[in-house]
Amino acid sequence: MAKPQLVIRYCPKCRWLLRAGWLAQELLTTFEPYVDGVLIGPAASGEFNVAVVGDEQPLWCRRRDGGFPELKALKQRIRDRIAPGLDLGHSDRSASDS
Repeated sequence: MAKPQLVIRYCPKCRWLLRAGWLAQELLTTFEPYVDGVLIGPAASGEFNVAVVGDEQPLWCRRRDGGFPELKALKQRIRDRIAPGLDLGHSDRSASDS
């Protein structure tokens, strides 16, 4: 079975390319064995979305979800979609577990 690709779409007018690039780096660091890559591309004005290529619903949508993703929450959504059961280490622990 082929590995999925992630895609980050950002608003170029809002200058969100650096945020998209940083997020891509973080996702590749965590999910490198589980994904075929992270694509980054421009989107419509005001949009910032993260999705699995081919899925209809984004894993994160800035408008729908109320802002930019917290990295921990986004990693958990991606893990649940492409690698269920993967231990994300500190991203799976609550503050009370420390």
